Amino acid sequence: MTFAGQKILPAIRSMKDFDKMLETSFEYGVFLDLHVGMLKSVFEYAKKQNRKMFLHLDLIHGLSSDEYATEYICQEIKPYGIISTKGNVIKKARQKGVYATQRMFVIDSSAMKRSIELIHKTEPDFIEVLPGVVPKIIKEIREKTGKPIFAGGLIDTVEEVDAALQAGATAITTSDRALWKHFDSK
Repeated sequence: MTFAGQKILPAIRSMKDFDKMLETSFEYGVFLDLHVGMLKSVFEYAKKQNRKMFLHLDLIHGLSSDEYATEYICQEIKPYGIISTKGNVIKKARQKGVYATQRMFVIDSSAMKRSIELIHKTEPDFIEVLPGVVPKIIKEIREKTGKPIFAGGLIDTVEEVDAALQAGATAITTSDRALWKHFDSK
């Protein structure tokens, strides 16, 4: 799956960031660091603005990231997708018909092996690889899982974005507005 040609998925940490995203042509993005009390209104606003937003469930303040929270979020908030490091969250999101992204931190070969095993068990729609600045790892994970990859974390330059995309990433998650601007089609 591609995201209407988007190479960048803006990672939103505040409403100010979201307002900046609304000034772009980006249709898809990721909400990070939200308070549970803001979820409903933020997602209603995003939908009115024709934005399809993933929600990083592990980073919601005031809500445990477990299968019960996932069920609630999927039924009540109805995000375009969920991102989590937790297998039970990924499985529940998929059961509820919400795109599920398994986030994996590749710190060494052992962590990569465990993450790939988890991915084969949970069958997420997407994988987010952090840090995203290692094209060799992106390529290997893509080959071993067959899943679309988001690359995120420590990507600071256009060249790093291009390298991740050339290695097989579908899109780059970033909060760097300079990269948003560079890759915006507006």
